[in-house]
Amino acid sequence: MTGHFLPPGISPARPTIEFKRDILQMNRPKRLHFVCMGLLLLSPAVALEATQQPAPASSSTAAQDSSSTTGKPDQKKYSHTDDFLIRGTVFNEKALSFPGVELRFRQEGKKKYKWEAYTNSRGEFAVRVPQGSNYEILVHAKGFADQTRTIEAKGGGNEETVVFRMQSVKGDNK
Repeated sequence: MTGHFLPPGISPARPTIEFKRDILQMNRPKRLHFVCMGLLLLSPAVALEATQQPAPASSSTAAQDSSSTTGKPDQKKYSHTDDFLIRGTVFNEKALSFPGVELRFRQEGKKKYKWEAYTNSRGEFAVRVPQGSNYEILVHAKGFADQTRTIEAKGGGNEETVVFRMQSVKGDNK
């Protein structure tokens, strides 16, 4: 069937294969040219990088360390080893865990709340505060009455567990 339209001795695949081979051979010098140019351009950068010496680290870090400590020499890093842990659980009026409840913490007698937390999916929370004071906890959830409790964090232990059971606000149809 294929012999009817082509001259004898020529197959239809031969011209296309040789044509593609010719194109590849023509592009080969260009590719080689680009690779060689890339190597030539990179070689001065590599040589320059190899000749450069890194700056002595000890003198620059010592200068930075002394400048950072001269501003506040009396301050030390804060350590949480002496913190007081307030943890607990919040339940709704049906005694089910209450996720997403807002809790605010402040030192007793202060106006502003300093710490804030939210209950997790199981209604639990945990907050670290410095020891040596009493802390007020405000528990707030939309549609429920706010609750406040005071925790004593003055020695004798480093942890207190509290439980809150929220009461829905009267007139709220939940």
